[in-house]
Amino acid sequence: MNHGKKIAIIGAGPAGLTAAYLLAKEKFDVTVFESDPTYVGGISRTEKYKGYHFDIGGHRFFSKSKEVEDFWTEILGDEMLDRPRSSRIFYNKKFFSYPLVAMEALQKLGVVESALCVASYLKAKAAPIKNPTNFEDWVTNQFGKRLFNIFFKTYTEKVWGIPCNQISADWAAQRIKGLSLSSAIMNALIKPKKQGKDKVIKTLIDTFRYPKNGPGQMWEVCAEKTIAFGGEIRMNTRVTSINNVAGEWEVELDGKTVEKGFDYVISSTPVRYLIPRIQPAMPKSAVEAANKLKYRDFLTVVVILRDEDAFDDNWIYIHDPSVKVGRVQNFKSWSPYMVPDPAMACYGLEYFCFEGDGMWTSKDEDLIELAKKEMAQIGLATPDKILEGYVVRQPKAYPVYDHEYSQHIETIKEGLKNYKGLYLVGRNGMHKYNNQDHSMMTAMLAVENIKAGKEVYNLWNVNQDAEYHEAGNRGAEEGGRMVPKAVS
Repeated sequence: MNHGKKIAIIGAGPAGLTAAYLLAKEKFDVTVFESDPTYVGGISRTEKYKGYHFDIGGHRFFSKSKEVEDFWTEILGDEMLDRPRSSRIFYNKKFFSYPLVAMEALQKLGVVESALCVASYLKAKAAPIKNPTNFEDWVTNQFGKRLFNIFFKTYTEKVWGIPCNQISADWAAQRIKGLSLSSAIMNALIKPKKQGKDKVIKTLIDTFRYPKNGPGQMWEVCAEKTIAFGGEIRMNTRVTSINNVAGEWEVELDGKTVEKGFDYVISSTPVRYLIPRIQPAMPKSAVEAANKLKYRDFLTVVVILRDEDAFDDNWIYIHDPSVKVGRVQNFKSWSPYMVPDPAMACYGLEYFCFEGDGMWTSKDEDLIELAKKEMAQIGLATPDKILEGYVVRQPKAYPVYDHEYSQHIETIKEGLKNYKGLYLVGRNGMHKYNNQDHSMMTAMLAVENIKAGKEVYNLWNVNQDAEYHEAGNRGAEEGGRMVPKAVS
């Protein structure tokens, strides 16, 4: 087939490469522009240092979408490992299994504290906050103020850097619906009544799939296969503007050269960056809305040490306000192939920050010393056992769901209606806290629209179901991830 259609794709992350692979496979003329000089995969890349592999944020390959699961299998096949799911919470100098085990929860929280949590929960149910608009009120309504303070407030404010009462309730609805630490506590302490099948909270997955050499392997191989199908991927190339001229798109590269004749543009670059760079210019209201969108950034301090079996979890959530670290990853538990020497261990301490703040601009050696100190404070390793450190910074990791974000997005969506052939996809491309599979689904539906030559699917409907990403059955087509219906 030769469709005679040219597509420019901005960004070689999961969304961009999913679109590129599927379009190149169908013999469309595809060019991907990626600003990073080295890595594909975006936040799902795998960084490497002296043979050690690092996952940026932790990526469990699990989806309720059969199309996404089939895509992963098509790209990597037997290189996908089945891995056990294991994580814990560090709170009040104690480690809690996640999901909670009933007797352990009772013992570690204590009978009095557990009873107070239940009383707080019952109070919230009896007198809920009317029309909750922020995270704190939404969670309090669902689980009670005491559970909110114990298991939500500290960690959430570490991640986002703003008070919980300034975070949109949409965030809670999207990430905590049905399944959460607090609901696990309630199920551990109070046996739930039998309910209809559709109302039962599904348990966390026990296993997930994971590329042998980290998540970046998926996208490195995807890029290779895209090129094999005739697609082009240009690294170290930044798109500085896009211009629609007489129904065709022109793409300016690095502020220097312009390539013309594209029928479609698929963009996964941050929407705040893209909107002011579209020509003819977007409405002033849309540009202002884009400039008001906020992002949260983070960095990972990697420490390499002798393996003394300190923990075998994939990660540990740190709910202790006395340390700055928010989460600790164990890369060996994701895949043993990520650590070249079986006698060694490799951990990643994640610090959430804003690009340019004191944490972000700290010297690497200072960050490594902080990580050593906090590893000892948590009880995972003493500083003398840590042989080496390495720092990875990740800008624009999380789109912020503040009070105003949804109105800003609606303003942008309205302005985009006049720009035919432009699709925004992925987490940063749509300013939606998508999981990897959601981002891929937006790309898959953009491809379907391009193949059909018309707007069959509304990409903005992906991830509107707000189901938690680890509940339910892998590839289950019913009652799980929402696949948008065709636009009427």
